[in-house]
Amino acid sequence: MVLPRLVDFDSQTVLEEDTEVLVVGSGAAGLSASLSAARAGRRVMLAAKSGFLDTASDLAQGGIAVALSKNDSPENHLQDTLHSGSGLADPEAVKVLVREGPERIRAMLSSGAIFTRDGSGLAFTREGGHSLPRIIYASGDRSGAEVIRTLSPLVLQNRRIEIREKYFLVDLITSGNSVIGGLFFEGEKKIPLFVRAASVVLATGGLGQLFQETTNPTISTGDGMAAAYRSGATLRDLEFVQFHPTVFYVAGAPRFLISEAVRGEGAILVNDRQEHFMRSYHPDAELASRDVVSRAILDQMKRQAARNVYLDCRSIGANFKKRFPSIYAMVQRFRIDPARDLIPVRPAAHYMMGGVKTDINGAANLENLFACGEVACTGVHGANRLGSNSLLECLVFGERTGVAAAAAGKHIFRGRIQFTRRWKDFHLDVSDLKRSLNALAWRHCGIERDGNDLEFTLEKLKEWQSYALSARFFDPSGWEMQNLLLLAGLIAQSALERTESRGAHFRNDFPEKDDKKWLRHIDRKIG
Repeated sequence: MVLPRLVDFDSQTVLEEDTEVLVVGSGAAGLSASLSAARAGRRVMLAAKSGFLDTASDLAQGGIAVALSKNDSPENHLQDTLHSGSGLADPEAVKVLVREGPERIRAMLSSGAIFTRDGSGLAFTREGGHSLPRIIYASGDRSGAEVIRTLSPLVLQNRRIEIREKYFLVDLITSGNSVIGGLFFEGEKKIPLFVRAASVVLATGGLGQLFQETTNPTISTGDGMAAAYRSGATLRDLEFVQFHPTVFYVAGAPRFLISEAVRGEGAILVNDRQEHFMRSYHPDAELASRDVVSRAILDQMKRQAARNVYLDCRSIGANFKKRFPSIYAMVQRFRIDPARDLIPVRPAAHYMMGGVKTDINGAANLENLFACGEVACTGVHGANRLGSNSLLECLVFGERTGVAAAAAGKHIFRGRIQFTRRWKDFHLDVSDLKRSLNALAWRHCGIERDGNDLEFTLEKLKEWQSYALSARFFDPSGWEMQNLLLLAGLIAQSALERTESRGAHFRNDFPEKDDKKWLRHIDRKIG
């Protein structure tokens, strides 16, 4: 299927800017890539979809997994990550992550990052899937915010980096097999803008807004993945979406994540009868991998006809407020005291393991296109991300990607570009379609999947795509919906194709892992 570009700017003048390295996204990966490209001597433009500091990275609670404790080693971290990836994590990519991770954290500390200390050294906690405590954290549960607090001033102070806010990426523009820039909608002046670039780095994050229940902020609409796919880039492992087991669930409350570190500190899961149930699902109980815990909670909800289970944090006691101040403040708004009360929780979409296929330097299959962070599929996570590896991935591969992008882009394309396409003019209720899409994806592309349901989903998505992907829009909400609608179809196709259960992908009709047939990736590419 040949997809149209998202917008017809034939009737409008498209303004132009240029830069040597264009970085799209201002989260931890985008900041890291911008800094490393600038240090390599390149002129960088950092384009943020919303405000410069409005990122998913800022919301990351748990911490950063890194082999820095005296009892740990990169080899231990490697083995835990490969085990979590269920056979599909790339050993070479994981080696890069665990071996370069300590260096990146030391660089963060040298730049002023403040992580919680235990005496003279760093404090470490444990999360599910880790064989020992290796998670460093900041301000209890504000680790992502500390990463952004440390990196953002370095970007702001760097004279080689220009920052652009409210630049919505509409599409990548290509010439032959090369990406030559990005087409944006500038949110202040409401105008189209083409940024010519010698190389482009996507650091646009995930697509959690596809699902009805999600921990992701409203900006996580898969824009970078969708634009990359339309331009001819390969997307990999789209069936592997991670669902976080413990998300605060109270009527009227935002779907606020209750960090896995809470369970690492001793909290347990109980059902409506206050029965501790995780031991009956896995010997690691609350510290089993996220897919196991999510499915266990879902099973308990079905058995009890309940809308949620509960997190019992009473063993942590009064220390909860100090250790998890952000979580404490949120639940207190709803008159819950973790030292005395149970916290209602249920799973929600959290993280995308798949994305733009890259090598260990962030390079995609198109010339001068790179990706890092959640938008990328470096091979680090495989079928299931090990908890707290994501911020480390942003730092390690953001650094590598910025260096590679700086070296790759030699020339800025100066030829004439046309942005024209035929579109259908008709009214479309974007919010209504997005609600329907969210519900469909949650029911049939969520924690548990089934072949018949996936086939139904694909038919429904094709129906919606037949008119919605060719509708004319003039604002980001419509383009975001189109991006999610496109990606939903690709996820459903991959989930239907993978007739086994592996990592975060679980098929009720194929509940066993099938290494003989499926110890491989699924790639999706236009055409």
